[in-house]
Amino acid sequence: MRTIKGQNTHPEIVLRKYLHARGYRFRLHRKGLSGSPDIVLPRHNLVIFVHGCFWHRHANCFYTTMPKTRPSFWQAKFEGNTRRDRTAYGALNQAGWRILVVWECGIKHWREQMCDIPELIQTTDQYHEWPAKPPRMGRKPRQT
Repeated sequence: MRTIKGQNTHPEIVLRKYLHARGYRFRLHRKGLSGSPDIVLPRHNLVIFVHGCFWHRHANCFYTTMPKTRPSFWQAKFEGNTRRDRTAYGALNQAGWRILVVWECGIKHWREQMCDIPELIQTTDQYHEWPAKPPRMGRKPRQT
């Protein structure tokens, strides 16, 4: 697990390039904020977390698997991760920040549909996830 990166992951870099190309300016990994968000858009009062589906347990996602070895260890680890995420979200909401969680599977499979993200940045909702539903595996997501 030592080689697992916590910052500057591939999905995070893809999202940062996408946002920067569209004129959004942001700060990275603000330590002063709860949960150390991956991307902070102060002008929009928004923090963005780019979560890996495996580590942060994206509901009903193909990548949210349980390792076969030491399941009790992994169960406790995953519960700790999700508990820590919920605590960070609550603290950020209390501080007046809006939250957008971007899942790794969305970046991998729906990159061409990232045009939804600027709409989510402009909304006034307190919490959003993108994609709202994980892609179905086995075939390419449908273009609409």
